[in-house]
Amino acid sequence: MGRRSRIRTAGAAGAALTLALVAGCEGLDSDGAAPSAGGAEAPAAGQAAGQAVSPLRNPDGTEPGLGPVTGDADRAAARKLIESLKTKGRGPRTGYDRDEFGYAWMDTADGVPLARNGCDTRNDLLRRDGQQVRFRSGSTCVVVAMTLHDPYTGTTIEWRKQKAGEVQIDHVVPLSYSWQLGSSRWPESKRRQLANDPLNLIPVEGRANSAKSDSGPASWLPPSKGIRCAYAVRFAQVAVKYELAVTAPDREAMLRQCGG
Repeated sequence: MGRRSRIRTAGAAGAALTLALVAGCEGLDSDGAAPSAGGAEAPAAGQAAGQAVSPLRNPDGTEPGLGPVTGDADRAAARKLIESLKTKGRGPRTGYDRDEFGYAWMDTADGVPLARNGCDTRNDLLRRDGQQVRFRSGSTCVVVAMTLHDPYTGTTIEWRKQKAGEVQIDHVVPLSYSWQLGSSRWPESKRRQLANDPLNLIPVEGRANSAKSDSGPASWLPPSKGIRCAYAVRFAQVAVKYELAVTAPDREAMLRQCGG
C-alpha cells in the first residue's frame, strides 16, 4: 500500500469524512452522501449574524466573511503588511497532488482554529459565514441551507445542499500556488494546516471560485472591486503566517488594490 493510500485509509477510519479531491476548493457534500431532497431541517441555535469582518480585525480567520478595508489608516496598514512579503519566482507544479495536503475536509489538522471540534472544515466554514443557517435533522454540524453574502461577487446566494456546488470553499492562497512557492518542502502536517486553516478559507460563489483556479492576485482578483484590498490583505496574512513568498507581480498587484 502506497503512502497516499495509507493517508486515505487512516483518515477515513479516524474521521469518517469525504474524500473530496478537487484541487484548491470544494463544492461537494462534506459527508459524501448524495444531496437529500427531503427530511426535516433543524434551525441553528444561536446562529451569529454572519456580518463580514475586515481582515485587519480578524487576524485568525475565525470571524465571518471578508469585509472591506476602509479608511486611510487601515489602507496604510494593509500596504505595510503587503510590503513585508518576500518575493520569488513561481516554481514548477511537479509533484503536486491534493493528497499532499491531507484529505478534504479533515477535522484533524492540529494547530489551526476549529480543529477537532467534531465537525469537518467545510461545514465549519458554512456555519461561520452563513446566515439563517439550518442543519440536517439531528445534527449540529451538517449545514443543509443558508443565506450567503458572497464577498467576491457581491451577490447573495440562497444556498441549499441539493445544489452544493453553488457555494465552494476558496483557498485564498491556492494549494497549488503554495506548492510552487515552497510548500512542497514542508512537512505534511504544515500543509494540512494550510489546507484547513479558516484564515485561508472563504465560502464563495462556485463560478467565481472556478474562474480563480490556482491564480495569484496578478492574474485574478474578486469581481467586486470594493473587496479587492481586503482580499489582498487576507492573501498577505496567510503568506505571512506560513512564511510563504509571493511572486513580485502578485505583490505589486496586491499593493495597487490598497492604493500603493
